[in-house]
Amino acid sequence: MKPGSKLKSQVCDAEVMVIRCGEGKIECGGAAMAADKPATPGTPAEAFAGGTLMGKRYVDAAGTFELLCVKPGKGSLSVDGTALSVKDAKPLPASD
Repeated sequence: MKPGSKLKSQVCDAEVMVIRCGEGKIECGGAAMAADKPATPGTPAEAFAGGTLMGKRYVDAAGTFELLCVKPGKGSLSVDGTALSVKDAKPLPASD
């Protein structure tokens, strides 16, 4: 996997673009993401059904993975079973 790759969830409508990628399996809704959409989508696992928001960047704690959500869905993003969190915007400097 390389930056710029698009991945689609196998259990919901979510789609992401890879910004930064390390070693591991990118998942959505508890199922591995793939380049193609399945003919019949599954159901997100209960532990990974928090949803994804369009336009948000998702990162892991180490900063190895960064994904940009380009289509929202019901499943949450994770890498090897570890949930990703929404990346906070950098604060702008004060203009005193």
